[in-house]
Amino acid sequence: GPRPGRPAGAAAPDLFQPPPTETSRRRGRLDRPAPMAEEEEGGARRSGKGFRKRQVIDESYFEQRRSGKKKKGKADVKLPATLSKQIKRTVKLATDTIVVGELAKRMGIKASEVILRLMQMGLKIMVNQAIDFDTATLVANEFGYEVESVAFEEEQFIPTTGDDAGDLAPRWPIVTVMGHVDHGKTSLLDYIRRANVAAGEAGGITQHIGAYVVRRDNGQITFIDTPGHEAFTAMRARGAQITDIVILVVAADDGVMPQTVEAINHARAAGVPMVVAVNKIDKHNADPQRVRNELMQHSLIPEELGGDTIIVNVSAQTGEGVDKLLEMLLLQAEVLEIKANPKRPNVEAVVLEGKLDRGRGPVATVLVRQGTLKAGDHFVCGAHWGKVKALIDDLGARVETALPSQPVEVLGFSEVPTAGDVFSTLHDEKQAKAIAENRWRKKRENELAKTSRVSLEELVERVKAGEQASLGIVIKADAQGSVEALRDTLAKLSGGEVKVDIVMTGVGGVTESDVLFASASKAMIVGFNVRAELKAQMLAEKEGVQIATFTIIYDVVDQIKAAILGLMKPTFREEILGHLEVRDTFTIPKIGTIAGCYVTDGKVPRSGRVRLYRDNVVIYTGKIGSLRRFKDDASEVAAGYECGVGIENYNDVKVGDFLEVYRDVEVAPELPASSSA
Repeated sequence: GPRPGRPAGAAAPDLFQPPPTETSRRRGRLDRPAPMAEEEEGGARRSGKGFRKRQVIDESYFEQRRSGKKKKGKADVKLPATLSKQIKRTVKLATDTIVVGELAKRMGIKASEVILRLMQMGLKIMVNQAIDFDTATLVANEFGYEVESVAFEEEQFIPTTGDDAGDLAPRWPIVTVMGHVDHGKTSLLDYIRRANVAAGEAGGITQHIGAYVVRRDNGQITFIDTPGHEAFTAMRARGAQITDIVILVVAADDGVMPQTVEAINHARAAGVPMVVAVNKIDKHNADPQRVRNELMQHSLIPEELGGDTIIVNVSAQTGEGVDKLLEMLLLQAEVLEIKANPKRPNVEAVVLEGKLDRGRGPVATVLVRQGTLKAGDHFVCGAHWGKVKALIDDLGARVETALPSQPVEVLGFSEVPTAGDVFSTLHDEKQAKAIAENRWRKKRENELAKTSRVSLEELVERVKAGEQASLGIVIKADAQGSVEALRDTLAKLSGGEVKVDIVMTGVGGVTESDVLFASASKAMIVGFNVRAELKAQMLAEKEGVQIATFTIIYDVVDQIKAAILGLMKPTFREEILGHLEVRDTFTIPKIGTIAGCYVTDGKVPRSGRVRLYRDNVVIYTGKIGSLRRFKDDASEVAAGYECGVGIENYNDVKVGDFLEVYRDVEVAPELPASSSA
């Protein structure tokens, strides 16, 4: 009879036959009736035999793919469309670099083979090191892969096109005060602002960059006060890059000093015009003319002598010349024609300072450069994003908007930003978050690439040269600017034998996590203008981690110097104590040869070391084994006396030899001059 499930001739299909069982499905049988319309149109009958034939073709195709051989006689078999398509062999990179191990994983190739190809190309790269896009492209081509860049482009969210001339409007100037330490920068700015902050700063040094707006009848001026101490070189250089005019403060009684010259170089490198304020003219030994002569040696020619440098005599104590200085600043600003676009949709600003406020969270002082910053704007700053919760001006008042050249304190950061980061607003939170994540990913990959290079290249050199002592330091400070200054200063203290390793930096108080990190890194914690939490102090005692807190940068440098000197190996120098002439020798059983000597100069202690000379040639160096005067032991023999000397483990002493007695004196290690500067 007919097989179940197959129509017999033109008979109608049995629509009431039982449903297919699971066993019949696994065997691949066709238990459903074929549509009649298809059989009549094709003129042929489909059967289970035809299905099995197609199934055999499919399986043979996979066998050919696995074995790499082509079965004879099957060349004309048409493969299914889904199987005939070749997979596109492409590796997509979202960043500029990729780790070798990750590249090998994406290509499905052993990492050792990729490393071998890199070595053949002349690159000694390990599996956990990063390679750039071009190198990855060359290696991938060797294995038949293409590398496609799908990197995130910030330009599509933050346009860099220029502004229309019609949108540009005048803005007030941004002024930076620079000069040598104790020449009166903060005192001058304090007089201008009428706020008493200069006297309250620790050690007489401005610890942070602060921005203030001075309001005059004929205009406004934004002042940025950069620290004058040379330890804050990086902060001062950054301050020069965001300003329009530099006030160079020079004391009339002190003249041009090294940091004055340094400030001149920073301003010139940034292309910023300078206005010189000769301060302290109220002192009895003030000599403004000498200051002008010294400035001319650095190509700062006064206007009264035909130059282009404005020089104003001022006194931060009496206020003499301050009004004239402000007038000159506003006049210089008019000449420069400083303009900005307050209508730009994407606000551009610069972070002057970032800190962690216990009550308000991460906050930052931001100086607006282009556009108008408003409360509620979404922004990205460095690798962080957020929403402006509040804007506070330099007077402490809450404002809704901030125009170009206006410094404001911004609340709403997710993390404490780094001073100098670019602050940009975007249309929505999604764009800000995407840009921040992309920047964080790039930063992370660059750090990994840097770490791998150090561990694989420098570590080998260190092992070859001998182990180098290292002083690990965790820096915690109250502001990001202080962190940068401490990091740069302490990094310069590395001696020849000891390396200062800044393992971590952060803003805020010392926490338990900082202590655990320092314990794992075998580092000490340096706190600047912060305190350690009680739990952190208890954990530090338990873990044996040293926490040192300071308020003045000089104390930090002195403390770290002492720690470095303690790690350095001591050096020794020879101190010559005396000389002896061998006039006779005696041989004593079980003791050896004793030299009968005459002390010609100095003194001979029993604990000294001795050097034996014969015909002015060193024959032996060792220790004094015994020292006697007549039959008595002596601890020391002075010049002009005779004595018996036994040299430890040496008996070949002859008449006419000379003995030189010396001792090794330990010399305290010193840091190189460049490190202690």
